[in-house]
Amino acid sequence: MNSNSPSISPAMQLLLNLASVQARMLRKIDAQLSAHGISFTEFMVMHHLYQAPNYTLRRVDLADSVSLTASGVTRLLLPMEKIHLIEKEQNPRDARVSLVRLSDAGIALLQDALVSFENSASNLTSGLDNSQIEQLDQLMAHIR
Repeated sequence: MNSNSPSISPAMQLLLNLASVQARMLRKIDAQLSAHGISFTEFMVMHHLYQAPNYTLRRVDLADSVSLTASGVTRLLLPMEKIHLIEKEQNPRDARVSLVRLSDAGIALLQDALVSFENSASNLTSGLDNSQIEQLDQLMAHIR
């Protein structure tokens, strides 16, 4: 380290390392998922919808679950709707609330993409055993 460089705390170093690991992981995952015609962010949207009751979420909840703004998720969903991966639905109780539903085509694509995602996850964590993966997951849950 250069003697003129400011010191970096362990917390700062951790965040720098996490950002670097995240960037590398996303590149590799995106490369795997591109075979299915989707990005990791689109995969995450589809995964959250798949986990939801009736494969449906409010647009605002979906945006929050994938850490996007409301306008960001709207921009992401437009091409997904055009290729019939998702569908807009009206909320029967409140017309002001916008709902998003994973379509049958989206479910089928997600199920295929899950195989690629699992391969990526296995490859990216191959240097860790299951207990280390669980420990890392528990530690990450404490980062706010």
